[in-house]
Amino acid sequence: MRLQALDVFRGIAIASMILVNNPGSWDFVYPLLNHAEWNGCTPTDLVFPFFLFIVGVAMAFSLLKYTKEYRDPETNVPESIYWRIAKRCGILFLLGLLLNGFPTYNLAQIRIMGVLQRISVAYFLAAIAIFNLSRKGLWILSAAILVGYWIAMQYIPVPGYGAGNLTPEGNFAAYIDRMILGQQHLWKGGVYDPEGLFSTFPAVVTVLAGYLTGNWIRKQPIRTYTSISLIVFGISCFVVGYLWAEIFPLNKSLWTSSFTTVTVGWSLLLLAFCYETLEVRGWTKWGFPFKVMGLNALTIFVASGFVARLLNFIKIGNSPEAPTAKTWLYETVFQSIFGPMNGSLAFAIATLLFWWVISYFMYRQGWFVKV
Repeated sequence: MRLQALDVFRGIAIASMILVNNPGSWDFVYPLLNHAEWNGCTPTDLVFPFFLFIVGVAMAFSLLKYTKEYRDPETNVPESIYWRIAKRCGILFLLGLLLNGFPTYNLAQIRIMGVLQRISVAYFLAAIAIFNLSRKGLWILSAAILVGYWIAMQYIPVPGYGAGNLTPEGNFAAYIDRMILGQQHLWKGGVYDPEGLFSTFPAVVTVLAGYLTGNWIRKQPIRTYTSISLIVFGISCFVVGYLWAEIFPLNKSLWTSSFTTVTVGWSLLLLAFCYETLEVRGWTKWGFPFKVMGLNALTIFVASGFVARLLNFIKIGNSPEAPTAKTWLYETVFQSIFGPMNGSLAFAIATLLFWWVISYFMYRQGWFVKV
């Protein structure tokens, strides 16, 4: 069984990620297309959780016969499957490092973690849990991680800052990342990393929530009742998440437990919309542009990342003040026509359209790259 709704959902996520990652100028970005400065949750903050949730839903179909729920109780998961998962995760992690270091690859300062690295680690840990725990066990594990993460962030003291400090430099997750990875290997060489090691643990719950959702959908009849149930589950997550946010704020960079719960709620609502319109009612035309991108999401993400970095590396001219290719293109074409703010948005839209054309070409050729 293949969910067309999941391909479209994935396409919406990758299209959104390209749009928010490629403004003409970071000085001119509309608030809805920017991350929350620290605490809070904007539409842009939902994009990465969507990806992790989608990974989990897909696992409910791709790993079905190896899960504890469906394989013979006397049979262990073949060792080759663990190696296959490890290889896949290793490739994702390496691609993330290649993106982070491009084009200079200064190993003394390269950022170790990142989007693909977090997907890799979260996928690997979630797969181990899925292979070895029952459905009830996965629920218990998810709750334990979220509660345990909250307790750790609130009550374990950080040297020089004390306990319960949720500032960028004083929080426990950032302290762990600085201790293990080294500050020079964090995001922009700063005091924290928005995709750090310790904050990846609650991100694993996002994947597990997707898996539990996909596993449930797989057993349901294709009807509106299923969509309504997803909406009810999503609203329930909102209630829990926003109540939790009163004592543990929504924060993407820390991937707080409240943030995890609220973004799972949004994921369920968007999946419900895709499921109802595409699977139940058969309204497939609106989803086709997103499906095209969703079928090659990883390829487009990696390729767009390399091209964006290349445009920021190439100089137009020989003088020390020569603009980068991206700046020149933005200022010469988009800013001159649309102005600074709208020109920055137009640049992002043009970038999205460019990668959609590439996706469509790959779709027509039957090229679907998988790891």
